[in-house]
Amino acid sequence: MKKLSVIILSIICVNVAISGQQKRELRGVWIATVANIDWPSKEAVGNAALQKQEMLFLLDSLAALHLNMVIFQIRPTADALYESELEPWSIWLTGKQGENNDEHYDPLTFVVEEAHKRCIDVHVWLNPYRLNIGFTPDELHASHIYNKKRNLFVKYGKQWYFNPGLDETRDWLTKVAVDIVSRYDIDGLHFDDYFYPYRIANAEFPDDKTFKQHPRGFTDKAAWRRNNVDLIIKELHDTIHTIKPWVEFGISPFGVWRNNSTDSIRGSATKAGIQNYDDLYADILLWLENGWIDYVVPQLYWEIGKKVADYEVLSHWWAEYTYGKNLYVGHSLSSLGKSKVEAWMRPNEICRQLRMNKTIPQIQGSVFFPAHDLIEGRLGLCDSLLNDYYLYPALPPSVCSGEHQIPDAPAKISLTAVDNIVSRLTWQPVQNVNRYVVYAFPTYQTPDFDNPQYIYCITNDTEITFSFDPEEYIICVTAIDRYHHESMPAVL
Repeated sequence: MKKLSVIILSIICVNVAISGQQKRELRGVWIATVANIDWPSKEAVGNAALQKQEMLFLLDSLAALHLNMVIFQIRPTADALYESELEPWSIWLTGKQGENNDEHYDPLTFVVEEAHKRCIDVHVWLNPYRLNIGFTPDELHASHIYNKKRNLFVKYGKQWYFNPGLDETRDWLTKVAVDIVSRYDIDGLHFDDYFYPYRIANAEFPDDKTFKQHPRGFTDKAAWRRNNVDLIIKELHDTIHTIKPWVEFGISPFGVWRNNSTDSIRGSATKAGIQNYDDLYADILLWLENGWIDYVVPQLYWEIGKKVADYEVLSHWWAEYTYGKNLYVGHSLSSLGKSKVEAWMRPNEICRQLRMNKTIPQIQGSVFFPAHDLIEGRLGLCDSLLNDYYLYPALPPSVCSGEHQIPDAPAKISLTAVDNIVSRLTWQPVQNVNRYVVYAFPTYQTPDFDNPQYIYCITNDTEITFSFDPEEYIICVTAIDRYHHESMPAVL
């Protein structure tokens, strides 16, 4: 058994050298519910049993890939994939807005419980302003706020939106967020790139009347629009952290803040047709600089070398403007193995990007879109993740670093033999802790807690069983709190 252990550890050391894997790394995926992109499938709409089965398969698959966070879309069109008294059940969940499932259950409660069992964090994904997509306002439930306060909404193109210039819009969004954060054991709240809608050719967003009535001292409409979004971002950040300080507030913006042709000082060397600051009125850098968001996940959905928006250029640009906040990269898998662009047809553009990320210290992880494309594993992506980049489990980066006391170490660790092969390790629970890390270090070398190869498991239980010889290893247990801060180790 001792020879086998040495062989296994030798193989592990070689793999670590190849991957350069870090112990702290965000590994996430977006689970999109709008238009039934990821969940539930169209076959499962209105069928609670099938919805649960599909979600369990998805979470099991993500856990097998050593992912540690899901971003679950629960409010795609001012509706709810959770039990809400404010907004009706989503059409994407039940087939008709406002109708309950055939088996009454709360999808968000289910996802949180099952994800946490697998030591996966849950960030809820809300779309702030969008009212409809793929259906008309006539299909909205009678209880929908649109049918009660039509003055809050404007039509742009074929879609309707909350009017961002109204105080009542911000009040409603904050009320929705407070309801979710207060009632659910979530780990984060998340917005993507949809603030003011993407521009429609020859059409102006219809807020001229609102600007004239509520200018708040602004004379430039573009600056006023940015301030409308700034106000809700700051309000949500402050409100969330007042209720539950450990719940993170993150944004996943369009990948280009501004081109350098527009902003010669801070713009990126890109030629994108859309810019966050000028078109979506999302001043991401202001939010980062002022500490109004806890992390940012720019959607760098382009290949390395793309002329108008080069992944390499943008990954370095965002790394330069983190302002001390956590930076993760959003990767699109939709083109992998399907696009006519050569980079997406050869194995494997995503792996090239992951390798590049490892050369940029400010990048602390990745989030993939969409979930079903990740599970499909085109061009061997899942094999590459498991055999190299995500070979071992990883802890998410910590939150509020330096502002929070680390948790106590586990106490009263004991080991008992179950039989001639299996042993049981137990310890006392630690207050305000939701996970534990068990390390197994070979007795012939000095323990290195920064090396993820020695993580035997991450668990939310206070006992585990294992079948290796405990005399050949130094076994340690640490506690992880809701901020992802780790205690000092307790040694068996």
